[in-house]
Amino acid sequence: MGRMVISSDTSVPVRRLDLGYFVRPASETGSGEPRVEPVLAYLVRHEGGLLLFDTGLGDAGAETEAHYRPHRRPLEAALGAAGVGVEDITQVVNCHLHFDHCGGNPLFAGTPVFVQREELGAARGGDYTADQLVDFGGVLYEELEGEAEILPGVWIIPTPGHTAGHQSLAVRRPDGAVILAGQAHDFASHYASAQLARRAALEGVAGPLPGYPGWLDRIADFDPRRVLFAHDNSVWEPGS
Repeated sequence: MGRMVISSDTSVPVRRLDLGYFVRPASETGSGEPRVEPVLAYLVRHEGGLLLFDTGLGDAGAETEAHYRPHRRPLEAALGAAGVGVEDITQVVNCHLHFDHCGGNPLFAGTPVFVQREELGAARGGDYTADQLVDFGGVLYEELEGEAEILPGVWIIPTPGHTAGHQSLAVRRPDGAVILAGQAHDFASHYASAQLARRAALEGVAGPLPGYPGWLDRIADFDPRRVLFAHDNSVWEPGS
């Protein structure tokens, strides 16, 4: 899993990083059973820099540790397996600032961290995440209000839902975009269901139909060929 190269085209390769897992308790799964979920980050090699999307599990305190029972793979080890070091990363993007997505941020003092202004405000408002993962010595936030092209062909797209300030990354490629969707949906199957709901609506299928998030219209503009997630090893791909 940690060595999986999602995009082999050397134009903009995207590599998945395995940063461990946690156990979501039965009270949060809706199935009556606990569920073990991976924690995944993504390394984007662009001619303009080396971008890291999400940074893994941070320590959010004894209560959170007991609740989720996380098992961490050090970010330094995951990057090393990809042939790079922490010092090589030129940009960090967090889909949102919960402890399981921004845990490695303190390693990147002085490195730009792109975040929606609304998300950063919520994280600093208390009772949201681990404060020490948000504000640390040398932190350098690039606060956004909406979309931004942060490298040629690499776009941050707001995808609110899991949090109001959630964002995803669209990486344009000659064969269609790779979308790093973070926790915009928990599972690839949920994303697929939303895509089909949108398709049915656009094709004029009579209601009632399930709803879907409005940002799917913007994601569709990028002609996604692969959509990747933070807590699901599965990859969404369109039908041929």
